[in-house]
Amino acid sequence: MDEFLSSCRRAVQAQLNTDQAGSGFHVVLGNEACDVDSMVCALTYAYFLSKTAQSEMLALPVLNIRQSDLVLRSDNVFLLRQIGLSPDLLLFRDQMDLRALQRAGRLQLTLVDHNVLPSSDSGLEGAVVQVIDHHLLEREPSPSCSVTVEMVGSCATLVTERIIQKAPEILDLQVAQLLYGAVVLDCVNMAPSAGKVTPKDAQFAAALETRFPALPPRDALFQNLNDAKFDVSGLNTEQMLLKDMKSVSGSLNLAISVLYINLEDFLHRAELGAELSGFCLKFGFDLLLLMTISFTESKEPIRELAVFSHSTTCREEVSLYLEQARNPALNLCPISSPHPHITAYQQGNSLASRKKLLPIVKDFLKERDADGCLGDGRLGDEEEEESRVPPTPMNSLVEGCPLDDGLPSISPQDLEDKFNKMADRGGK
Repeated sequence: MDEFLSSCRRAVQAQLNTDQAGSGFHVVLGNEACDVDSMVCALTYAYFLSKTAQSEMLALPVLNIRQSDLVLRSDNVFLLRQIGLSPDLLLFRDQMDLRALQRAGRLQLTLVDHNVLPSSDSGLEGAVVQVIDHHLLEREPSPSCSVTVEMVGSCATLVTERIIQKAPEILDLQVAQLLYGAVVLDCVNMAPSAGKVTPKDAQFAAALETRFPALPPRDALFQNLNDAKFDVSGLNTEQMLLKDMKSVSGSLNLAISVLYINLEDFLHRAELGAELSGFCLKFGFDLLLLMTISFTESKEPIRELAVFSHSTTCREEVSLYLEQARNPALNLCPISSPHPHITAYQQGNSLASRKKLLPIVKDFLKERDADGCLGDGRLGDEEEEESRVPPTPMNSLVEGCPLDDGLPSISPQDLEDKFNKMADRGGK
């Protein structure tokens, strides 16, 4: 893998620093969040193509984030370090002009861990020739694009299947450990109770274990990756805010950041007030919602919430709305804050993650706008075009993964009605 990635960087530099047209690139591109699954699939599938594809185009993996954002993906960095792969060998989105390659007819794209491009990349659509994904299929059928979409727990399972079926000889311990780490992390240590793992995930995780007995023990690997995901010890305040952030806009621009730290510890960071003010100024936010999550010794989650804004009116409006929220109730209990522009709370409802908070915030903005406040009315995520904010990684405690919802729920009344109908048919 090291030599493959080194050759990719040399080839890219050679072609980008010359006027010669060259043969072009077959880029394997993960999603914009660039979580472990997305990174691993881009690296390993490009490696597979380089060994098997009959094409003059050079297959190369591109991580769909800026190089400077990799530090925010601490579990990615941990996995790379564990297998001895230097991040300096990787290619990032800000190091290649894919749009220019597309205009020159020198680009083919394989999408892994997503199946549609964001609107900001719509100009690249004509280059997409293949998709491998485990999310809900949103792509329109096309004879020019081969699509593999299966609702498994990890996209790396599908890449592992492809490699084992078509070119098992290219597997070595380093490639196997990349794939294994992604599957184990996404499938929550293969625990059926978590509702993530499918029979295919289990099958190919076992296949990797059989082929490579030297793989790290599953329990230890999962725990280390999971711990690394929430490790913020090496991040500054801006990086902590960006690590797991969503934004919504209406008459106000708001950001909701999840912080993997005790709120009291965060509030006592040196120069915090100035850093939060600078963050809002840099990214254009009127208000920040800070959701912290930490854990008791028995691994029970502790959630706390803070509201930051220099506008007392905005801060009080949002705070009051959250205190009165009922769908769901956050059960907020005010606590003291050392900063005059921060309102802090203990959150009694520890099950109310950001996924539950976002609709409340959007409802607040809708009601505020309806009362006559001016705004652009945009209530989605921060606009994709030229956004400086990296997307939230998937499959975390914050956002759900494709299998989180499981099978449709069945109420006792549904069962009673079903049995009654069966009895009626039996009597005919």
